[in-house]
This record gives sequence, structure tokens and C-alpha cells, in this order.
Amino acid sequence: MLAATIERAAREFGSRAAFVTPSGGPVSFEQLEFAGREAAAGLRERGLGEGSVVGLVLPSGVDYLAVYLGAARIGAVTAGINPLLTQAEVTACLDTLDADLVVVDPRLAHLVERRAAPRCETLEPGPDPAAAGGSIRSPSRASQRPAPADDDERPVCICFTSGSTGAPKPAWFASRQLRAVAAIDAGSAWGGGHGISSTHFAHVGFMTKLPWMLACGRTTHLLERWSAGAALELVARHRMAAVNGVAPQIALMVRHELSKKLDFSAVRAVVAGGGPSSPELVRAARDRFGAPYSIRYSSTESGGVGLATALEADDDEACHSVGRPRDGVEAEIRDPDGVRLDAGETGELWLRSPAVMSGYWRDPDGSAEALVDGWLRTGDLATVDGRGLYRLAGRTAEMYIRGGYNVYPIEVEAVLEAHPDVAEAVVVGRPDPVMGEIGLAVVVIRAGVSPPTLEELRAFCSASLARYKLPEALELVDALPRNPSGKIDRRCLA
Repeated sequence: MLAATIERAAREFGSRAAFVTPSGGPVSFEQLEFAGREAAAGLRERGLGEGSVVGLVLPSGVDYLAVYLGAARIGAVTAGINPLLTQAEVTACLDTLDADLVVVDPRLAHLVERRAAPRCETLEPGPDPAAAGGSIRSPSRASQRPAPADDDERPVCICFTSGSTGAPKPAWFASRQLRAVAAIDAGSAWGGGHGISSTHFAHVGFMTKLPWMLACGRTTHLLERWSAGAALELVARHRMAAVNGVAPQIALMVRHELSKKLDFSAVRAVVAGGGPSSPELVRAARDRFGAPYSIRYSSTESGGVGLATALEADDDEACHSVGRPRDGVEAEIRDPDGVRLDAGETGELWLRSPAVMSGYWRDPDGSAEALVDGWLRTGDLATVDGRGLYRLAGRTAEMYIRGGYNVYPIEVEAVLEAHPDVAEAVVVGRPDPVMGEIGLAVVVIRAGVSPPTLEELRAFCSASLARYKLPEALELVDALPRNPSGKIDRRCLA
């Protein structure tokens, strides 16, 4: 499916820039298709073919794209490894994959242990964009060999979860899921034109959405290292219709000085995923960009699609929910036994769509636990109201029990972050000899203000929260720990 998509895109969009790199300039759809063919030939010459596993420890760039497209052309499956991971984390991912070939950028060789990647090849970059794929390329006529027959169930990519609450897990997707993601995203009003790649290519938000990006003819701009200023300049210069990113990136853009100076009159939507968006962030971004804000809820396992708040949403939906299921997606709230709960009851959010992963790679037990009769158990706690709006309550593993009462950290965090002196807050359960567990608030204070006391925060929260939900311990920090995906690292905090 991926090979067919780039072939169609090359015919339709030809010399139009598919990707623009900060150092190498634009790469057209035609050049990208050629690079994928040549990479496919190079992989075949190394003995790889249908069913082979290719691991990529590469920065986000045209070389990554070429090898991914080349692997898809020969029927191999590609697994990207985020280079922001530590050596231990990269080793754990590669141990799980047991890849037939691991392609490594020379600058990232220190991340790869030979025992985890016995067949490892350093990628020497090509001299120009058309030579993307570097030393993996082959000039032989083998590049003209056709791709194997399309198979909806053949694995195409493996995406590791962020690991914010546990060890990263490898979710795998076949052609049918990539086709489903493209169909779900096809209705986006900002599909064509220009956009920015806000996550590493190994992220599900790129791996499963590449076919959609190619099919709609989008020009995607890559940043050597993401920064709010550079992203804002690209949005303004290319008059982008959408400001996309994970919620922390949107927050940094709103606070940047350039957001007050540049022209964003072409922006029609701010779209944020990768974690919760506070009501304050939603309002600030809407004011700054003059456009509605859509919160996107999804996960790696869901294929990067799930729920969304509508662009025309009222404040209750836009600021205090994650919206409703997108077209083609179903959602339910269920108890620990899998029984559907009524509106207003808190339980685990289950999703079903044709984009949901096929399973965890070579982990049948984990797959059976996560996938039940076609439904994905997200591990997120949520409620649904009479309007069909879903509201998150945290992770099942994050909930703690104080004196017999369930406390959902995300609810407490939202109230804490409404305090005028609080920039960010996370609540974690801490063992207590009397109550069993109590809430510890880890708080980042806004610059230039005196830090509030625990008593002051409890008094502020008491207007919105029951007494048993109020934090009973406070720790002030300069910054919250984050993982390579930009999400708060709750394992580190715990």
C-alpha cells in the first residue's frame, strides 16, 4: 500500500516538494519515489525480502524516508527507534525486534550495542537529495523490480509506545491500518499545502500517517531540532492552515515573542495531541492564532487516531473534554470486567476502529490483554456524558486510593494548573500508613512569582474538588521530567 501510494504521488505531484530539509533543501515526490526504489534494491542485495525486519536508528530525514519506502516496496517491515532514547532503551527496543538489519546513522552509533543488533550497517549519506538512502542504495537494475502483491495483513511498520508509564511496547501495523488512517484523516481541511513534522519519524504520528501525507500532496518541513521560534516562522512564511504539535509544543509557541509579531491570518485550526491540553492553553492558543483549537486523543496502539474536539465546539467541549470519536472510530467506557458503563461513570476507555494495531510485535500475551474482540483497551480512565463527550480521568495505573476513595490525578492536575501561579502540575500517589495513599503534588511555578504553600493550593482547589482529592504533600521543581516524545515521565516522578 505504501509503495503504491508514493508511486501515485510521484505521478500526480511530480516535482513538487514532498519534504524540505533544513540542510539539503527540498526533495520532490519524484525524487522520493526514486530514492525508495533504489533503497529497495539495496535491501534486496543484502538478502532482505518479504517478512524481513528493518530497524532504523536514524534522525528524521530523507534517508529515513528512503529506507522506510524501500522496505515497504520489498514487503519488509520497518521499525523506527527514536534517537532521543538512551542506549539502554535503544538496546531494549532492538532486543525486542530481533531485526534482520539495523541501519544506523554514524552520529548515533554509540546508541547501538552489537549484541542487540548483530547485523548492523552504518548509513553513509548520499551526496544529494536524489541519492537519499546513502550506502543502502543500489544503482543496479534491480530497482525496477515490482513490489510484491499487495497484502492487507502484511506488516508494514512497528511503532514503539512512548514508555511514559512503562517499558516501550512495539505496536505493529499492516497495510489495512495505514489505509484506514489515511481514510480517517482524509477529511482534514488542512491536508494539502504546507505542514511541519513535529515529532520524530519513529512516532506513530508519522509512521502510520505517511501515506496520507503523500496522497494529499503536502509539503512537509523538517527541523534539525524543533524550536518554537522556528516553527512559528514556518507557519507564518508558508501561510499554513493548521498549527500542529503536541500540547507542550503549542504552549511554547504561544509563549514565544514571535507569536505576538508574525501574521497568522491563514491559520484555520490549532491541532494538539500527545497529552492533555489545559483550558488555559486552549484559550491562549485560540487568542494568539485567531483560530479554533482541536484536542486530539489517540495512542500508539490506536494507530494515532481516536477522539477529537470539534472546531466549532463550545467552551465546555473545547476546554474540558477530548471530544467525540472521529469518523470510523467507536468508543465505550467499561469496568474492569469489560462491562459497558453508563454515562457519568468512570471506567476504562475502549476504542474500536480499522486503524487499531494488529498487536504487539511477537508478544501474543500482551496482544491478547490489550485487544479484546476487536476492541482496544487503552489503559486510560474516562467518563462520557449525555452529549457524548469524553473526559479523561488519568491512567488506570496512575489512579490511587485514599481512604477507600479513588482519586484520578488528571482531575486534580487540571484544577492545580488553573491557579495563577502554577505553570505545570503533576499529582502522584504516595504510600501513607493511615490513608493507604495520599496525593503528592509536583509543581512548576510561573516565573517571577512567589511559590504558593500547600495550604494555599489546597484552599484554591477546595472550591472544585472533594476534600479527599486535595493534595496532601507538595514538591516544587524547576521542570517536570519528560520522555523523548515530550510527555511527562511519570515513571521518573514515581
